[in-house]
Amino acid sequence: MLTVDYETLGLRPGDLVLDLGCGFGRHAFEAMRRGADVVACDMAHNELVQVRSMFGALHESGDLAPGSLGATAQGDATRLPFADDTFDRIIASEVMEHIPDDATALEELTRVLRPGGTMAITVPAWLPEKVCWALSDAYHAPIAEGGHVRIYTEEHLRNMMRAAGLQPGATTYAHALHSPYWWLRCAVGPTNDDHPLVKAYHRLLVWDIEKAPAVTRVAERILSPLIGKSVVLYAHKPPHAKAATPVMTEVASVR
Repeated sequence: MLTVDYETLGLRPGDLVLDLGCGFGRHAFEAMRRGADVVACDMAHNELVQVRSMFGALHESGDLAPGSLGATAQGDATRLPFADDTFDRIIASEVMEHIPDDATALEELTRVLRPGGTMAITVPAWLPEKVCWALSDAYHAPIAEGGHVRIYTEEHLRNMMRAAGLQPGATTYAHALHSPYWWLRCAVGPTNDDHPLVKAYHRLLVWDIEKAPAVTRVAERILSPLIGKSVVLYAHKPPHAKAATPVMTEVASVR
């Protein structure tokens, strides 16, 4: 289930991509399938181990574009271990809402993006997230447990991008069918996976992901601008942007 649109991101074969907060690698794998070289970065070691294993499995199965490369790096978004102007494209999907110092993280992402490069940042959309927070305190768990620390508006994130030296561009919304699912989970308890309604809705989402029927695709297109669970903002680094002073340079480059 992808949140970022690679056409809007401007991804081309041979691009070097940073997938920050990669999780189990869904965006990293798709970027490699499209011919990009990818660095999947996360703080969770166990997830990176699984991403590395999947990189190998995809190469062995022949599912990746010939010559595409994948690597992993464990790192903190506020102190990225990459040189200035390293990446052609950056994806940071559902990451910023977990980071207390999100301004520094965005400055770091801007620093390692090459001039002329593009970035896609996805965060929970304001309305669906407000409903979740109102229904359940447990939904936005303590910071130590990886919970959400803020709710973004689109304008706030655009202003942050401008302050970091980016030029914000297109906005899209995604995953409308997931918003009612999370509202339901918050109403019955976010960890109550055995509730009959939660289990039934989860089966619907799995069916939608696996089969992509026309009826749910149409519903997604109509409803996503209204109740899409995620908002995606794309931004461009000006071609002649001056490089920032790196916060951390143990890794000189990943090329």
